[in-house]
Amino acid sequence: MTNQMQYKSDYSSIEASTENNCLYGKLQFIRPLVNYEGQAVAKLEAAFHEAVDDYLQTCQELGHNPKISCKGSFNIRAGHDLHLAADLGSVRNVSTLGYAALKTSSECSFTARKLRFLACFRLA
Repeated sequence: MTNQMQYKSDYSSIEASTENNCLYGKLQFIRPLVNYEGQAVAKLEAAFHEAVDDYLQTCQELGHNPKISCKGSFNIRAGHDLHLAADLGSVRNVSTLGYAALKTSSECSFTARKLRFLACFRLA
């Protein structure tokens, strides 16, 4: 069993409570708290689908846009020196910092080590 489910464009967590003898979860990657529970995996999945449908219907009734799980941007706190080095690297490669980060993310893993990050931008 995996620890996530997907329905439409939403993802959920799957947790187990030995105290309450049930499975439960919540929609992930959105701010509103939308949770559900079930006694078995099939019931949990049905409750998840119902929770997503209810969330989308409630948003429509209230005239709100549903929260998008990933907007396409994320913040990385790198410190001044590393940020400057990455900006310089993207300028040297005639690119934007965001594009350079996405382009190199498949070539290297994000680690706390400055040297590995700089090597991805060919600055080290």
